[in-house]
Amino acid sequence: MSTVLAVVAHPDDEVIGPGGTLARHARAGDEVHVLILAEGKTSRAGDPDPEGSAALSAEETAASRAALGARAVHRLDLDDNRLDTYPLLTLAQQVGAVVERLAPETVYTHHSGDLNVDHELTARACMIACRPHASPVRWLLGFATLSATDAGYAGRDPFVPAVYSDISDTLACKLDAMRAYASELRDFPHPRSLKAIALQAELFGAHADTAAAEAFSVLRGTWDPHNRLSKEG
Repeated sequence: MSTVLAVVAHPDDEVIGPGGTLARHARAGDEVHVLILAEGKTSRAGDPDPEGSAALSAEETAASRAALGARAVHRLDLDDNRLDTYPLLTLAQQVGAVVERLAPETVYTHHSGDLNVDHELTARACMIACRPHASPVRWLLGFATLSATDAGYAGRDPFVPAVYSDISDTLACKLDAMRAYASELRDFPHPRSLKAIALQAELFGAHADTAAAEAFSVLRGTWDPHNRLSKEG
């Protein structure tokens, strides 16, 4: 058994990105944790009930955690889409405190080239917190997030997959976990729809010669011939 941590910007990112892989880890007996930096609601104009939205978000996160089989979700509830108002050092220290406490072997986080500034800063903070000689992390993997990675523009670093995780047996768990985030779902062809998420998994699966997959870039890795990367992701 190993400890796995997903460090994400907003509630639902842990599902849209590595949800099927997290469910695989949980099924294998690994201890799965999720760290969510921002609360994910307050940047949206016209919310008549901010307190009610916060309570709903917490309920959705709990239901999603259960669907994935994660051990725990840790929420910092920083200001949504305003992570650039915090010093990067502060973000890295908060991520680092969780990494130090949980001592994960594998960490999943955003692709730093995403259009969403919270995704970008979450990835940068995670890379600092998981740097060599300062953390126990062996594998730091980046994932794509529908509606953010695909919204990038010329000049941003493209997402280049290097590792594929077969989620043929856990795609249903990923979709169930996303259904728990009912307030975040949109109708197809919006990328944050159940159909788009399933189609993305099938496309990544076609890349990897399997029915469904999630794709990751390798931000940092420590290779050991006796440590099978496929088990980690």
